[in-house]
Amino acid sequence: MGLIVRSLNYVHPDNAELFHDLNFILNDGEKAALVGINGAGKSTLLRIVSQKLELTSGEITYPEIPWYVPQHLGEFDTWSVAQALGADKKLHALHAILGGDTDAQHFSQLDDDWDIENKVKRVLEKWELGHIHENRLLGSLSGGQKTKVFLAAMDMNSPNLILLDEPSNHLDIKTRMKLYTMILQSKSTMLIVSHDRTLLNLMNKTLELNEKGIEVFGGNFEFYQQKKMEKVSALRARLNEQSKALKESEKKATDMASHRAQQESRSAGMSASIPRIIAGGLKNKAERSTARMLHAHEEKIATLLHSIEETKAQIQEYETLKIDIKAPELNPGALLIDMAAVNFRYGDRLLWNNLSFQIKSGERVQIEGENGSGKTTLLKIITRELEPFEGSYNSSAFSYFYLDQDYSMIDPKLSVYEQIQAYNKRGLEEHELKELLVYSQFNPAAFDKKCAGLSGGERMKLSLSCLLVSNQAPDLLILDEPTNNLDIQSLEVLTLAVKNFEGTLLVISHDDYFISEIGIDYSISLT
Repeated sequence: MGLIVRSLNYVHPDNAELFHDLNFILNDGEKAALVGINGAGKSTLLRIVSQKLELTSGEITYPEIPWYVPQHLGEFDTWSVAQALGADKKLHALHAILGGDTDAQHFSQLDDDWDIENKVKRVLEKWELGHIHENRLLGSLSGGQKTKVFLAAMDMNSPNLILLDEPSNHLDIKTRMKLYTMILQSKSTMLIVSHDRTLLNLMNKTLELNEKGIEVFGGNFEFYQQKKMEKVSALRARLNEQSKALKESEKKATDMASHRAQQESRSAGMSASIPRIIAGGLKNKAERSTARMLHAHEEKIATLLHSIEETKAQIQEYETLKIDIKAPELNPGALLIDMAAVNFRYGDRLLWNNLSFQIKSGERVQIEGENGSGKTTLLKIITRELEPFEGSYNSSAFSYFYLDQDYSMIDPKLSVYEQIQAYNKRGLEEHELKELLVYSQFNPAAFDKKCAGLSGGERMKLSLSCLLVSNQAPDLLILDEPTNNLDIQSLEVLTLAVKNFEGTLLVISHDDYFISEIGIDYSISLT
């Protein structure tokens, strides 16, 4: 038995219901992706299943308490590496015994695991943490190192049931590959929340968390996407049939109204040649019959209009929002950026080895490098926020639009409407701005919402909407880890927008799938 969730309900402390009657099963060894829009409750569900949060009602069954690694690891900053590995008590017992303390409690705690020190050493070296002492506090480690410690713990302990929330965040490519290999080789049952599409494609089941509950797809993420596309095709076919039926009903209703007018005209002519009482009776009978048929057609039209709106709403749920970034007018192939033997100093350390490159208009370039190699620093030199310590930097006059992982162009103090209004260089009217917000999947209730409360996906869509109304066609689009805080649907919106952008692109991203989809001409390596 892996994991069984029956009739799970969860109500927030403010009495807002998040989950109602959730049901799903993971069999032994199954590896499932949990997907859904930001705010659907994916992380909350993992916390409930891991017993970090109490459910309101329902039943969760598993053979043992799950091994849970949350997305944000700050709560463990006071833990030692040994604690995170689950080895601290055994190490303490071993050291006590080797020091001459023969208390039976130490032997019980060690449980004949005399090789525990070597196990800890081997697993830390495997995850490139061999230089970190077992007693070091997690709060002194980087985000990537913390994640590696917990992955090493999972590797060492081989738990039966594993819950992971965005496990590949903060990891470089090399460590991601180790994570993928471990998942493929593991016999554990897994439930994973991630926007890493390479990781999601390693799963053999996909659970979509939506407003209706849990929808189960028996395959990986590509299989899930294919099924969604098939659903859209079926919905479009239904919409086409509904539209045809609506036209036919509207035509019949028009014909019926015309027929009724003709009847009334004939009745007026008949009344002169037949007795009034008979003419009146015939007229009333004809009018009643026509009115009944006309009313029936009007009801059918109303029903069809309602069905069409429902179908359109369903299609919008499944389809990827399309936001087109305006193309610049700069000549393709013109020299945009010219770096010659450039370097930058932090303290006594020079970042690069005389970095030289050129970028021409229309090229799509990725900046690669390990954490701390100066990728973001290079972007700040290109945008002239920083000056190079050595070398020369020349460029043509160009405009740029900068999207970082926090979408920091968004002012948290402003409302959604105030934010887009602040960028409205095109002079659009209020109703036009609000129509754009609705198109960008902001419902009217969100117009007055403070930007501080927006999800990563909402911040991304609002940023692109601001670009649309700014009357700017940027020569250079700069992306600095733009996918880090996005749900899958928002990631697809961004991918499509960047893929269709016809200007020059400069991107930093650890997301291989995103890079392969948007199309890169070449890379600049900071090694």
